[in-house]
Amino acid sequence: MLRRQLLLSACALMVVTSASAAPGHIEEHLPQARVAGKGTFTWFSLAIYDAELWVGEKGYRLDAPFAAPFALDLRYARKLDGVKIAEASAEQMEKTGAGTPAQRAQWLAKMKTIFPDVKEGTHISGVFLPGAGARFYLDGKALALVPDQDFARAFFGIWLDPATTARSLRTALLKDAAPR
Repeated sequence: MLRRQLLLSACALMVVTSASAAPGHIEEHLPQARVAGKGTFTWFSLAIYDAELWVGEKGYRLDAPFAAPFALDLRYARKLDGVKIAEASAEQMEKTGAGTPAQRAQWLAKMKTIFPDVKEGTHISGVFLPGAGARFYLDGKALALVPDQDFARAFFGIWLDPATTARSLRTALLKDAAPR
C-alpha cells in the first residue's frame, strides 16, 4: 500500500514538473524559464488566443522592460489569416505610439512575410532578445529573426506597453513577472 502511494506521488510530481517546464524553443533563450502570467485575448467576447509570458531568472522589470529576454507564446483559439494578424499587429503598434509611420509601414511589410495563417491550437511564440531583436517560432519551429530593436520593442509593446489596448491581458501577463 505504501509503495503504491509513493509511486502515485512520484507520478503526480512528474506530471506537475513536466507541465511547468518551458517548451524547448523558449528554454533555449531563457534557461530556467517560468510563466509570469497568462490570459485570454477576446474580441467582442470571442476568444482569439491564449497568451503566456515566460521570463528567465532576471524576470521582467517594469522600470527596465527590455533589459532581459522574455518570451510571449500565443495559442490561437480559431482560424485566422496571417496577413490579418500582421495588420492587426501594426494597428496596435500605432495605438501604443510606437515608431514613425515609415517604420510601421516597414514593420507591416515584414510581419506579412513572417506570420502564417493559423488554426485552432497553433502556437506562435515571440522571444525578445536584448541587442538582437525578436525571434519568432511556429509550433516550436524557427520562423524568423528580426534584428531590429525598435521593431521588437514595438511588437512586444502590443501586450506589455502601459498604453496597450488590452490592459487586463497586460495585467494578467505581468502578474508574477518581477525578478525573484
